[in-house]
Amino acid sequence: MEKITIKRITLQDIELVVELFDQYRIFYKQQSNLEVARAFILDRLRQNESVIFVAISEESNRPVGFTQLYPTFSSMRVAKNWILNDLYVVLDARKMGIGRKLILEAMHFAKTENATFLKLSTAVDNFTAQQLYESMGFVRLDVNEEFYDYKILLS
Repeated sequence: MEKITIKRITLQDIELVVELFDQYRIFYKQQSNLEVARAFILDRLRQNESVIFVAISEESNRPVGFTQLYPTFSSMRVAKNWILNDLYVVLDARKMGIGRKLILEAMHFAKTENATFLKLSTAVDNFTAQQLYESMGFVRLDVNEEFYDYKILLS
């Protein structure tokens, strides 16, 4: 099994995820545009609006996956929680546990931020992702025509 390092990116690291983010958008039927991807990531990080983790193969020293989290707030719980909005692993690195590692890192981060839950959504036809989320303890909440919503309690 390939050794993977998970790293939280900073402004200086955005090139590690630009192409991955573009590929993620293509997966969800958006047009490829590396400049749009770069600008979006740069804006989120500059404005401290998201946290991004990248998975790097230690053998090839290339980025093979990423996840992006956005904060959300709960007035009832008086807490900041997190939405795992984006998760992507390159095709040739799938089925190697990288998605699981990225989610575990996201959960660990959210816990250190005193979050009470982590939420995410996935396409209704993304059966591989659904199986992964459910195997990790995420519970399906809502069903609509395009996406399933999932949540896991962290406390």
